[in-house]
Amino acid sequence: VNELKSQGNDALKAENFEEAIEKYTEAIKLDPANHILYSNRSAALTKSGDYLAALGDAEKTIEIKPDWGKGYSRKGTALSYLYRYQEAKETFEEGLQHDPDNQQLKEGLQEAKSHLTGPGESQPISSPFGQPDLMQKLEAHPKTREFLKQPDYKMMIQLLQTNPNALSSFQDPRIITTLGVLLGLDFEGLDVHTEDTNTNGTSYTPQSSHASAPQSSQPSHSASSTSNSSDNDKPPQQNVSDSAKQAIKEKESGNEAYKKKDFVTALQHYEKAIELDPNNITFELNKAAVYFEQEKYDVCIETCEKAVEKGRDLRADYTLIAKAFTRMGKAYLKKNDDNNALTYLNKSLSEHRTADVAKLINEIQKRIKEKERLEYLNPEIALEEKTKGNELFQSGKYPEAKKHYDEAIKRNPDDAKLYSNRAACYTKLMEFNLALRDAEECIRLDPKFIKGYLRKGGILQAMKEPTKASAAYQKALDIDPKCDEAQKGYREALMAEGSDPEAVKRRAMADPEVQNILSDPAMQLILQQMQKDPNAVREHLKNPEIAAKIEKLLECGIIAIR
Repeated sequence: VNELKSQGNDALKAENFEEAIEKYTEAIKLDPANHILYSNRSAALTKSGDYLAALGDAEKTIEIKPDWGKGYSRKGTALSYLYRYQEAKETFEEGLQHDPDNQQLKEGLQEAKSHLTGPGESQPISSPFGQPDLMQKLEAHPKTREFLKQPDYKMMIQLLQTNPNALSSFQDPRIITTLGVLLGLDFEGLDVHTEDTNTNGTSYTPQSSHASAPQSSQPSHSASSTSNSSDNDKPPQQNVSDSAKQAIKEKESGNEAYKKKDFVTALQHYEKAIELDPNNITFELNKAAVYFEQEKYDVCIETCEKAVEKGRDLRADYTLIAKAFTRMGKAYLKKNDDNNALTYLNKSLSEHRTADVAKLINEIQKRIKEKERLEYLNPEIALEEKTKGNELFQSGKYPEAKKHYDEAIKRNPDDAKLYSNRAACYTKLMEFNLALRDAEECIRLDPKFIKGYLRKGGILQAMKEPTKASAAYQKALDIDPKCDEAQKGYREALMAEGSDPEAVKRRAMADPEVQNILSDPAMQLILQQMQKDPNAVREHLKNPEIAAKIEKLLECGIIAIR
C-alpha cells in the first residue's frame, strides 16, 4: 500500500494525474479504510478536472476521519471548482473548527468568500440570458412569445445574449417581465402595453392581448388623467444606442456569410461590428472563429488573446472568457501542440466548466501520457535495469532491486519475466498483495511461462491460501509434469490443506464429482440415514456404486465414519 501511495504521489508531482489516480485506486482496493488515500486521490481528481469525483473522495475522507482538517480542505476546494461557493465556505468553516491553525483552510475560506458578492454575502446568480436554450424558453411562454414578434425587443435579447453584463442598464418593462419568466417569477398584472420607437424612428405599438381588449367606459376625468400620464408616467425608453443595434445587425450578417463559408465577407461584417461596439468581445470571438476555419491558427490565437485581455478590463462574462480560451486550446490542437492545448483548455475550465471541454481535456491527457509512455520504451535499457535488479536481489538489497525492476517494466512493460522478478522482490519485502498482482500479470502476458505459476503458488502459500496455492502448482505441472519445484510445492500445499479441515472441505466442494454426489437426492437420503443410524452404513456399503461414492466423500474429508 505504501509503495502504491508513494508511486501515486510521484505521479501527482509530475502532473501525471491519470497515473496518480490509478495508483491511489489500487492502494484503496488493498486498504479501503485509509483516509489519506482518498484524500490524495481527491487531489489528483481535482487536478485532472473531475471535480464531482474529487468531491466524492473528499466526503469519504471526512466520513473515515471527521476530525482531520485536510479532508475539509479537499471538499471545499472541489466545491469551489464546481462554483458552489456557499457550500465551500461552510465546509472550510467546519474544517477550521477541527483544525483552527490550518492555513489551507483559512486561504480556502477567504477565496470562497471573495465569490459571495450577492446580497447578504450570498452567491450571485449568473445572468439567465446566458442560457443555451434561452430562445426556446421565450417561445414557449405566451407573453415573451408575443414580445419576440417585436424587432426592437428581439434586438435587445440578442444584445443581452452577447453581453449578459449589460442587463443592469436595461429599464424596458418587457425585459423585466422576461427576467421574471426566465427565473420562474411570472409577474402577473404587469402592463407591458407601451409605445416604443423602433429602429426607423416610427411609433410602434406591440400587438398583445391588451391591445385587442375592448375599452370599458371611464369617467371623463379618468380619461384625462390617463392622457396626461402617458407623457409623465410612461416607463423610460431603453437606452440601447443605435451603434450597438447596428453592431448586432453586422454580426448577424457576418454569421450568415460564415455559414456560407464566405469568410472574407464575414470578417468585414465582424470588423464593422467591432468599430460600432468595441466593448463587446463576442465580435472578437466571431473573428477568431473565421480565422480558425481559414486554418490561420496563429492569428486565431492572437485574436482570442486580445479578446481575453479586453474582456478582463471590461469585466466581461466569464462564459465569454472561457470560450476564448477554448478556441485557443482547439487552435493549438490543430497545430498538434497538445501541451499548450491542455494549458488553455484548463484555463477555460477554470472560468466555466462544460462537459465537452472536460472530456476533451481527459482525451488529451491520455494521449500525452500514452505518447510519453511509448517514447520511454526501450527494451535494451530494460535489460540493463533487470540485470542491475538481479544483482541487488542476490545481495539481499530488495528495495533497491525493486526500483530497478520498476524502471525495467516502464521500459518494457510486455516482458513477463520482469513481473516475475519483481513479484519475488515483493515477496521478500512481505508485500504479498503486490507480489500476487505481479505474478498474475506475468501469467497474463505469458500463460506458458511456468515461473509465473510457481511464483503465484509460493505467494499464496505465504498468504495461508493452500487450496489456491495447490491450484497454481497444478497449472505449473500441466505445463511441465516433471518440474521438481511444482511437485514439491503441490505436496506442501496439500499437506497444509490437510491440517486445515475447512480448507479441505472448500477444495472438495469445488470438485465437480463431489458436487454431483451431494446433489444426488438418493445420496442425500442415504447420508441423512447414516447420520441418524451409523449401523446403516454397513448395508449401503454392500452396494458397489454407493460404496464408491461414500469412499470419495471420505477421501475428500466431507464425511467421517467413527
